Amino acid sequence: MSYIVSIDQGTTSTRCILFDQNMKTVNISQTEFKQYFPHSGWVEHDPEDLWNTTVSTFKEVLKKSNLTPDKVAAIGIANQRETTLVWDSKTGKCPTNAIVWQDRRTSDFCKILKDQSLEEMIKNKTGLLLDPYFSSTKLHWILNNIPDGFTKAKNGEIIFGTVDTYLIWKLTGGKSHVTDATNASRTMLFNIKDHKWDEEICNLMKIPTNMLPKVLDSSDFFGEVDKNIFGSTIPILGVAGDQQAATIGQACFNPGMIKSTYGTGCFALLNTGSEIIYSKNNMLTTIAYRLNNENTYALEGSIFVAGAVVQWLRDEMKFMKSANESSFLAEKADKEQRLYFIPAFTGLGAPYWKPNARGAIFGLNRNTGQNEIIKAALESIAYQSLDLINAMYLDLNLSKENLILRVDGGMSASDWTMQNLSNILQAPVDRPVFLETTALGAAWLAGFKADVYPDIKNFSKQWDRDIRFNPKITKNESEDLYYGWQNLIQKFL
Repeated sequence: MSYIVSIDQGTTSTRCILFDQNMKTVNISQTEFKQYFPHSGWVEHDPEDLWNTTVSTFKEVLKKSNLTPDKVAAIGIANQRETTLVWDSKTGKCPTNAIVWQDRRTSDFCKILKDQSLEEMIKNKTGLLLDPYFSSTKLHWILNNIPDGFTKAKNGEIIFGTVDTYLIWKLTGGKSHVTDATNASRTMLFNIKDHKWDEEICNLMKIPTNMLPKVLDSSDFFGEVDKNIFGSTIPILGVAGDQQAATIGQACFNPGMIKSTYGTGCFALLNTGSEIIYSKNNMLTTIAYRLNNENTYALEGSIFVAGAVVQWLRDEMKFMKSANESSFLAEKADKEQRLYFIPAFTGLGAPYWKPNARGAIFGLNRNTGQNEIIKAALESIAYQSLDLINAMYLDLNLSKENLILRVDGGMSASDWTMQNLSNILQAPVDRPVFLETTALGAAWLAGFKADVYPDIKNFSKQWDRDIRFNPKITKNESEDLYYGWQNLIQKFL
């Protein structure tokens, strides 16, 4: 039997999932790692944590399964996307921590670029808006803040990558400096029309193109794992940014299909096929996947804080011992109280793009307790999701009458949260049987290249729905709740 290992390197943990030749889960290994917040709005990871947890979870999942590495036909990698790393091209040592996608330290630099009327040019080439979210300004910051950064980059002494590139470089013993088209499209350096690093933008950011990785298809040969790491050479055959991997795992291959992932943040992607559609409503245009050198594009809306708000309530506020308790406690909340929680801990993402916004709770009274705040936090996820979907459907001039949202990610396991989402959207919400769609997408990319897994058509047939949540409140009730959110958001902005 042939096996595929999917490395799902996320914002708060690294997971390895072992799939058999029928795309069924054999075992899962997961390890959390520390987050660093050195200043307000700064978020960092220790690169060694990313590497060590990748190695340890890979070994553990094989040990759990009583398998040797030579039984693994291929590796697929899904990764947190815009997170930025620079490392020595010979030693692999990083001069700084990884700057995480949530980090807002380049807000002022982005404003300077906006004031120079550069956003439209950048959007036209990359599909992205000028925001600290993306890799380019983070990379500029690193080069500007390490000794001789720009000179070392120009001389090839240091190189850049998103998390996938860093892990591949380490796994292959420094032989492969590559990425895939989906991750490249999130750097704000990649021209999604010309399919190459954009020299004009790179010059603007003072980033030498020689420090950037080679861009491959999402299902491609990325190199072989060095035998000294796991005891066997294993080809890396699939790579995609986590949200694109989830889009694949949800079998959203047809134009118009939409999925939303509820993890640390929330990310909705709507497949637009071979057509590049530029948003008029502050959505992002991105590459959904690239197969056989052909791009499939998507509109994307990004919410910076989703599951992270539950983590905050658990870890900082001590409102619960486990994130799993949140739904139960929300159910117990006073239904007469209407609170609104704006979780702008690291700014507001789409469609507002306010990097300096901060969180707030509205509607507090003397009887407000922990349960009411938890409920408002969970409700904020539905309101933000509707913000995204409204913007996308306006861009495409589509009616929401035919909307069916496929969901995944850790928070989608909460029946209460998904039912509330359906209520607010006034649309069906479909949760699949297998929630690890990000890992599944990466596994399919690798397995397809390895001739272990079926083609797109037959893979799509295997997608299986667990439950459909249908609205349980009226359209008027939903609109009234959402009006309250919108009213506060506009004042808040």
